[in-house]
Amino acid sequence: MLPFAQRHAITDVCLLVRDVETSVGFYRDKSGFALKHRAEGFADFTGAGVTLALWESAHIGRHAGVAVTQDRPASVLIAIKLDRCDDVEATYQELIAKGVTFTGPPADYPWNARGAYFTGPDGEIWALYAWLEGGAPGRVPEAISTI
Repeated sequence: MLPFAQRHAITDVCLLVRDVETSVGFYRDKSGFALKHRAEGFADFTGAGVTLALWESAHIGRHAGVAVTQDRPASVLIAIKLDRCDDVEATYQELIAKGVTFTGPPADYPWNARGAYFTGPDGEIWALYAWLEGGAPGRVPEAISTI
């Protein structure tokens, strides 16, 4: 079997931000990204190949146990979207067996995803996730025609 990083493409790069509204304004209005989803503490945009997402650091910390603080400069979360929730569990088990430490076991989150989170050696945060039935919440109507 191929190693984890050769089987699963990075699908999302997520900036952990202090204020999602300010960041949405910058990336949508000044940088020209098209808003795709908007939910409490979260937004993502269509891009060329990889989804750019914004997540309020306090929101992910509160819900997923990811250690971030509001006084820390913007950080990064790198996400890998898997096809099924069972794939999240299998990949979690594979990485646990290799000594990767997660914030907790895979769980269902309020943003309609099953996910698991771990931190790399320099503090970078990784997410493995699959959408639960119904898919991603907060679809922005104008994004539907641009995807």
